[in-house]
Amino acid sequence: MQFFKVLKSFLFLSVLLGIGFAVHAQGTPQNTAGWPKQPIRIIVTFTPGGAPDILARVLAESWQQSLGLPVLVENRPGYGGNIGADLVAKSEPDGYTLLIGTVGIHAINGALYEKMSFDPLRDFTPISFLASTPNVLIVNKKLGINHLHELIELAKAKPNQLTFGSSGIGTSLHMSGELLQEMAGIQIRHIPYKGRAQSLPDLLSGRISMLFDNLSSSLALIKAGEVQALGVTTLKRSHAAPEIPTLAEQGLPGFEAVSWFSLMAPANLPPDIQKRLNQMVRQTLSNPEVRTRLQAGGLDPTPGSPKDLSRLISSEASKWSRVVEQSGAKLE
Repeated sequence: MQFFKVLKSFLFLSVLLGIGFAVHAQGTPQNTAGWPKQPIRIIVTFTPGGAPDILARVLAESWQQSLGLPVLVENRPGYGGNIGADLVAKSEPDGYTLLIGTVGIHAINGALYEKMSFDPLRDFTPISFLASTPNVLIVNKKLGINHLHELIELAKAKPNQLTFGSSGIGTSLHMSGELLQEMAGIQIRHIPYKGRAQSLPDLLSGRISMLFDNLSSSLALIKAGEVQALGVTTLKRSHAAPEIPTLAEQGLPGFEAVSWFSLMAPANLPPDIQKRLNQMVRQTLSNPEVRTRLQAGGLDPTPGSPKDLSRLISSEASKWSRVVEQSGAKLE
C-alpha cells in the first residue's frame, strides 16, 4: 500500500511539473534572448531602385552598423508582390526573414486575386509603418501634353489607344490608373511590369503613353525634364515637389492613392522580437540624416506602433476592395 501511495504521489507531482513546463514553454518565447545571432534578410517584392528597395537598404545599412551582423536585401519581384510575400509568409517566425510590406500586398491583392497562396492579414506580424509617398502620373514628352485635361480629351478621342504602365497588377500604381479611368470616364490600356526598371525605358522610348510611378522614384527624371509630370495622387501637393499639382485639384475632386510601405514578419513572431524590431525601425527613421535624405526623395518616414499599422491595413483594405469591385478587375 505504501508503495502505491508513493507511486501515486510521484505521478501527481510529475503531472504538475509537466503542466508547469508546458505553460512556461507556451508563455515564454524560445531562443529569443540573444536575438539576433545570424544574418537578417529583408525581402523586397519589386526590382531594385524603387521606394521599397530604397527603404530596405536604408534599414539594412543602419542595422548592419548597430548590430554588427549582415543584413541582406533580397529582391523577389512578380505578381504584384505576391511572390516575395508568399516566401516570407511561409518562413520561420524567428525575426530573420522580414518583408517590406506594401499597400498592394496587404490592402489590394486580397480583393483583386481570386486565389491567394497566403492570407495578406493573418499570415503576417506587423512591425511598423515605414513611409509613404505620393504616386505621380508622368507622360512621354512626345505626346505634347502638359495638363491633365489635355490627357483626358485625348483619351476620350482615342479610347483604349493610350496605354499606362505600372509596377505590377494590384499595386497602388495600377489602382491609380483604374481610379483615373473611373473618375475621368476614359479608357486606357494597362501594361503591367515587374518594376520601374522595366517600365521606365518603355515610357522614355514611347512604347507606352504614360506611367504611374512613386514620386520618390521619378522625382529626378521630372526635375531633369526627361518626362512630363501631370499630377500627384495625394489630396495635397508634395513638399518635395510643390510645383506639381494634384489630380484632385485638376477636376477630379477626392482623387487619392498613396503608396505606403511597412515592415512585416511571418505570423506568430515572438512579441519580444516584434518589440525589438519596432524599436530598431524607430531608431533608424528618427535619425535626422536619414529623414532628410528620404524626404528629399519624396518619401515621408512615419514609424508607428504595430497596432497603428494593423488599423491602417484594415482601413485601406476596405477602401481598395471597393475600387477593385467598381473597376471590375479580377485575376486568377
